[in-house]
Amino acid sequence: MAIKTLPKALLNIVEKQPNRIAMRRKDYGIWRDITWTDYLENVKHVTLGLHALGVQYKEHVAIIGENRPEWLYSALGIVCAGGAWVGVYTTNPVAECEYVVGHSDAVVYICEDEEQLDKALAFRDKTPKLRKLIVWEMEGLKHYEDPMLMSFDQLLELGKEEDRKNPGLFMQLTELAKPEDIAGIIYTSGTTGPPKGALLAHEGYLWVGQAAQAIMPATNEDETISFLPLNHVYEQIFDMMFHLTVGHIVNFTENTDTVMADMQEISPTIFHAVPRIWEKYYSGIVLKMADATWLKRTLYKIALMIGTRYNNRALTKKKVPLHLALAYHLAYFTVFWKLKERLGFDRVRIGVSGAAPISHEILKFFQSIGIPIREGYGMTETTGISHMSSEVDYKVGTVGKALPETQVKIAEDGEILVKHAGIFKGYYKDEEQTKEVLVDGWMHTGDVGMIDEEGYLKLTDRKKDLIITAGGKNVAPQYLENLLKFSPYINDSVVIGDRRKYLTALIVIDEENVTKYAQDNKVQFTTFASMTRAPEVISLIQEEINKVNKQVARVENIRKFRIIDKKLYTEDGEVTPTMKVKRKSINAQFGDLIESMYKD
Repeated sequence: MAIKTLPKALLNIVEKQPNRIAMRRKDYGIWRDITWTDYLENVKHVTLGLHALGVQYKEHVAIIGENRPEWLYSALGIVCAGGAWVGVYTTNPVAECEYVVGHSDAVVYICEDEEQLDKALAFRDKTPKLRKLIVWEMEGLKHYEDPMLMSFDQLLELGKEEDRKNPGLFMQLTELAKPEDIAGIIYTSGTTGPPKGALLAHEGYLWVGQAAQAIMPATNEDETISFLPLNHVYEQIFDMMFHLTVGHIVNFTENTDTVMADMQEISPTIFHAVPRIWEKYYSGIVLKMADATWLKRTLYKIALMIGTRYNNRALTKKKVPLHLALAYHLAYFTVFWKLKERLGFDRVRIGVSGAAPISHEILKFFQSIGIPIREGYGMTETTGISHMSSEVDYKVGTVGKALPETQVKIAEDGEILVKHAGIFKGYYKDEEQTKEVLVDGWMHTGDVGMIDEEGYLKLTDRKKDLIITAGGKNVAPQYLENLLKFSPYINDSVVIGDRRKYLTALIVIDEENVTKYAQDNKVQFTTFASMTRAPEVISLIQEEINKVNKQVARVENIRKFRIIDKKLYTEDGEVTPTMKVKRKSINAQFGDLIESMYKD
C-alpha cells in the first residue's frame, strides 16, 4: 500500500500493530489506554458520521478544544472523509473564532465544551456556511436543544449506523484524498495583521515525519506527552507526523496545570516544549537548590561545576580527560540522576525545543545535568521543520543542519530561504501574500541568519525586528532577550532601541519566583502591580540586567528598563499561544512607558 496520505498512514500503522497502545488519556487521576484499533474505530465513526451530515470532498471542518484523543479522532476523521481540518485556539475570543471559521469556509464546528460552543452561538449568524455544531463534553448542555447542535457521541452513533448500512464505505472514503490535497489549515498568530491560513498538504505532513525521523530516530516504544496547543504545527509534529510514521505512544495530560505532575507519572522518552517551559524548569531547579540544606547545596554546586566543565569540552567535541569523565559520571549518579527522577526526566533520552529561539545558556545547563536538548527550526509554512539537531550531530549556538533533501540559501540581505517537499501550498484566499513569501518554490522565512562551513544554521533574528541604533549599529534583540530570560526572575523581555541613542527593555517578572523573593526578604506589597514597583524588586531586576550587560558589547548594554505591571495574556493579544511576545502589540500598548526611558 503506497503511503502518501494521512488516512493511508493511519491504516498502515493499525495493520502493523493493532493491539499496541497508541494513546493514553488521564481521566480523574487514572491513565486509560487506547490501542491503535480503538483509534481507528473512533476515526472511522467520525468519518462516516461527517459523511452522513453531508461533509463533502475538500470541505473544511473547524476544531476548537484542548489536547485530547477526540482532537485527533476529529482531525483524522475529517481527512478520511476527504476534507481538511481548521484548528482554532481555545484562547481565541469570539471575534477571532468568527474570523477563522468564516474565512476558512468551515461547514462544521467541532468543539470541546459549553464555553467553546457559546462562541459559535454568538457568531453563527455571520458565518452562513456553518451547518452543524458538535460538542465533545455535553456537561451543562444536556437539556439545551438547538437544531444545529449535536454531541460527539451522537456523531459516533451516526457513524456506526452508517457503517452497518454500508460496511465498505469507510475504505472508499479513505481513497478520496490525494497527496497534494490540503489536510490541515493552520492560522498563523497574526502578529502583523489578521491571521493567515497556511495550507498544509498530506504529502507535506508525511514527508516531514519521515525526514525528521531520519535525524531523530524514534521507535514505537517511545513515549511523548501532549500539552502544547494541538492546532499549532509544533505539537502536530509529535502527535501526527511522528505518530503516524513511527507509531509511538502519545500521552494526553489531564490539563495544562498538571503537566509537571504528569511528567513524573509518565516519564516520557522524548519531551518537546517551547523555551518558556524549559526556562521554567531551569528557574525551578535554581530556586529549589537555593532553599536546600547546606550539604545538598554544596553537592549540587560541585556536581554542576564538574558537569559544566565536562560538557564545555564535549559540546565543542574536544577530548574529555579520563579524570573529568570519571568525575562527571560520579556527579551524574549521585546528584543529577536523582534530580532528573524528581522532575520526571529519568527516561528522557532527548529533549526538543522549538517554536521560538532558546537561550544557549539554558541548553548548556540541561546538557550539564544529563538532559540533552536539541533545538529545531521551522515555521508553519515549512510544515514545522526545516532544520534540526540530532542527538550526536549538533553545535551549540545553531539550530542544526537542514533536513534531508532540503535546500537552503541566504539572500543578499541575510534572509533565510528554504525549499523542501513540506513547503506549504500557500495562504487560503490570499494570493498576494502567497506570492510575497513563496517565490519559485522558495519559502522566504523572514528570519535572518548564516550557514557555517559545516552546514549548521545560526539564527540572528526576525528581519523586521533587527534594531539599528541612532549610531548605525545593528543589534539583534532576540539574543539579548534570551540572555535576560535566563534569569529565574525574568519571565519575558522586549528590547527597544531602533533609531534610538541607547537600548532599553520592558521586563515581565516571573510572578512565582519574584513573590518568593519578596516574601523571603520581607518586601511589602499587596498586588502584582505593587510588587513590580517595590524598590527591592527593581534593584533585583537591575542586578540581573547588570549580569547580562557584562556578557555583551557596550553598544548592546541595556541602559534603562521598566517593569510591566501586569502579566501578558494571549487573550489580550500580547503573546502568541506558544508564548512568543507580540512585539508590535507591546510597543503600541506600552508606548508611554517606552518614551519615559528616553525623556532625559
